[in-house]
Amino acid sequence: MLPWKRLLRPLTALLLTAVVAVVPAATAHAAAPSSGWNDYSCKPSATHPRPVVLVHGTFANSTDNWLAFAPYLVDRGYCVFSLDYGQLPGVPLFNALGPIDKSAEQLQVFVDKVLAATGAVKADLVGHSQGGLMPRYYLKFLGGAAKVNTFVGIAPDNHGTTLDGLTNLLPYFPGAEDLLSAATPALADQIVGSAFLTKLNAGGDTVPGVHYTVIATKYDEVVTPYRSQFLTGSDVHNVLLQDLCPVDLSEHAAIGLLDRIAFHEAANALDPAHATPTNCASVFS
Repeated sequence: MLPWKRLLRPLTALLLTAVVAVVPAATAHAAAPSSGWNDYSCKPSATHPRPVVLVHGTFANSTDNWLAFAPYLVDRGYCVFSLDYGQLPGVPLFNALGPIDKSAEQLQVFVDKVLAATGAVKADLVGHSQGGLMPRYYLKFLGGAAKVNTFVGIAPDNHGTTLDGLTNLLPYFPGAEDLLSAATPALADQIVGSAFLTKLNAGGDTVPGVHYTVIATKYDEVVTPYRSQFLTGSDVHNVLLQDLCPVDLSEHAAIGLLDRIAFHEAANALDPAHATPTNCASVFS
């Protein structure tokens, strides 16, 4: 493959991710109050005793990332909440760009707020992309393990991304890495071998007391290689979407934004006592 084509594919993926994030954003905030989530009067039921906190991905926000999945959970009787995090000054709509460790502090505050409002002892977390990575810092370093029962990562970059090899070119452009770190710290934190990832993954991927599920797609063009998403630990369930439904072609954005097969498997992780097999027919469930 010609070098310019190798550059084009991951760059296009990033642009598509950004477009998917921004297009619904113009109407999303107007729809959110009637969408059924972020309702602080919601009290968890005996069937679903823990509130679910949704953690969006890079370039997204608390509404656009969850226009399909949040109602999916609300319809199943969950109290559902989502937060904005990682905002940069002067950058509207596009969140999750600030330092990931600082974003984890925002998640810490938000989970405490949700637990106080709902009266629950613990919450469950579901995150897409960076949202499937950042909470691990909260769980490991900010006391989150005592407040979280289950964590589901959808297309998370748990061990970083090479962006299909594009990040390997950064050393050949003097100052590029420093510029990336200064302008969009979260992007730099997600590159394979970053100081953030080295600290996060030192001593093991998981912490005791939390049930982890990772749902990945082999067609992921943003987090590459896709198997770097998987975690290692005693209480980890790693799932490849195509093992559940071979004809599912969802890539990085689609698996988190609209894939009901992935949603079904995430719901199974949240309520394993009532789990049902996930397969291609789950798109109708």
